[in-house]
Amino acid sequence: MTALKVEVPAQQYQQELISCQMACPVHTDARGYVRAIAEGRFEEAYLIARGPNPFASICGRICGAPCEIACRRGKIPRLDPDGNFIAWDRPISIRALKRFACEQAGSDVLPTQEVLQNIQSYIPKIAGNIEEIAALLQASITKKLIKAKGEKIAIIGAGPAGLSAAHDLALMGFSPVVFEIEPVAAGMLAVGVPAYRLPRDLIAREVEVIKALGVEIRCGVTVGKDISFSSLRQDFASVLIAVGAKQSRSLNLPGELGLGVYGGVDLLRAVSLGEPLELGQDVVVIGGGNVAYDVARTVLRQIAYDTARTAKRLTTTSQVWLASLEGLEEMPADTIEILEGDEEGIIRMNGWGPVEILRNGTGGVTGVTLKRCLRVYDENKRFAPVFDEKIRQTISCDTVLLAVGQSPNLSFLSDGGSDVEQFRPGWPKVDLDTLATTAKGVFVAGDLAHGTRLLIDAVASGKKAARSIYQYLTGRSLTPEATTAHIVQEAYRREAGYENISRISIPVIEPEERLDNPDKVVESGYTREQAMCEASRCLDCGVTPVFDGNRCVLCGGCADVCPTQCLKLVALSELFPTSELNAAIDNSLGQGLDINEHSAILKDEDRCIRCALCAMRCPTDAITMERVTFSTIWRSQ
Repeated sequence: MTALKVEVPAQQYQQELISCQMACPVHTDARGYVRAIAEGRFEEAYLIARGPNPFASICGRICGAPCEIACRRGKIPRLDPDGNFIAWDRPISIRALKRFACEQAGSDVLPTQEVLQNIQSYIPKIAGNIEEIAALLQASITKKLIKAKGEKIAIIGAGPAGLSAAHDLALMGFSPVVFEIEPVAAGMLAVGVPAYRLPRDLIAREVEVIKALGVEIRCGVTVGKDISFSSLRQDFASVLIAVGAKQSRSLNLPGELGLGVYGGVDLLRAVSLGEPLELGQDVVVIGGGNVAYDVARTVLRQIAYDTARTAKRLTTTSQVWLASLEGLEEMPADTIEILEGDEEGIIRMNGWGPVEILRNGTGGVTGVTLKRCLRVYDENKRFAPVFDEKIRQTISCDTVLLAVGQSPNLSFLSDGGSDVEQFRPGWPKVDLDTLATTAKGVFVAGDLAHGTRLLIDAVASGKKAARSIYQYLTGRSLTPEATTAHIVQEAYRREAGYENISRISIPVIEPEERLDNPDKVVESGYTREQAMCEASRCLDCGVTPVFDGNRCVLCGGCADVCPTQCLKLVALSELFPTSELNAAIDNSLGQGLDINEHSAILKDEDRCIRCALCAMRCPTDAITMERVTFSTIWRSQ
């Protein structure tokens, strides 16, 4: 007989059930705002989404959505009438629903002061886990947060990490001053993400909300040139370095140096800022990630500059190739990027790596030689490409754009930053618990803290750095006090047929319209009806059936009625318990229990769809549907 795999719930079991929230680096209560949308409570949905995330509106457009990867809906098997497996369901479209909530009631539509006033007024109403802005405001009102005394904090870099840190530092009572090298705030959001994905006016509105908290942002200031790093350390109580990885990596290929070869992020920056950049008729983009697709799709659109800023246009392009080492299934780019790139006419070349950039007698680019890549990763999933040197081809082109990764530039540390140790050039040594460097009072956030990751990871690290700076300067730790409550749902019911609703594809404009209007946002977003329908698919993992063993008569009715077969009644003797399981049984049911005389109800959490049929079927009311809620208060200690 095969042993059943059984796990006895740990103390944090109920929190872990809400897998979308656990997967989010800032622990946004995605379930909370998705269910609020399903019920038509759009303003509350926005406030829940905005609570821990100062870039909620932007994340609704471009977040990598780790919450969707973890979504339990995607783990539900679809079965035929005979109970046979057909396919796995698809996750809730959480990112698009966040965008919808922000468009309905967020900074997309509300003036800055109204947003802030509403957030404060909703402090008692928001349900969920760590709504940090509400919790920090409430902690200030109740004197549980001892605010700082207005100490000035220098932040280098106005990207998502730097601005997230500034946002929280301002709430904690500091006076953050952000220094940004670019003429606009928001870092790579403003100069690295194409306008067809992220509207520039939306970025400006989010930045204005942060400035309204008392954050000063000085754009067009280069640390190391306009102001020295040493002077920042002298004039400010602490310094946070959040410059990001904005420098394109090179491949050191023969023929790489010279006109006609550019970094992909350099192209994106030039387009975003309206700066001229001469491109040829045929362009090859090297890379297989999202940045490579941003570059290729931007070139394909033949971005036109506003004539009020420059009279030049990007030269019309006729062909755009994208060459990546990875095969189609291995490409790191999001699936939607690949699909939309194909629709727009990008010529995708999977499994090819560059060997040499060819030039003519005058130095102009004439082509790229590629060789066949047989394998990208070794058996340990480490990057170790293997090539067939005999299989090569050359693509004729006059421009090559490299989108194979970025690195930071910390040259400004030469004046006053010698004590900031680096384990390799551009990457400082960091205490991962505090994000402190080896230099007193100097912290890092974003790419410097964890490498290039998602936007939401940068937000999380900025907030973490802010808490560390608070502790460093005040001597007090800022810790969350979480309270868990179980609330019986007396009349819990779900939307009719919710379990059979398929994921609603995010509406997009047609490829022809995208190319005719290069700046027009590709995703048009959900309508109210679509959003509420998609949100109704949420399994509401914060609600779960709770079984009272004292009332259960082991009739098996709950297992019989379960539509996904997630419940099973077994004798304890069938579990073949390990010593750990024996100990857990002893602790919960009493010492010396004879497992041969007792039964257990096993529940497969990944299959449960929270339909409540088991509770409705139970003849002894041994099953109740209970909602688990978490509330957080921040306290200075």
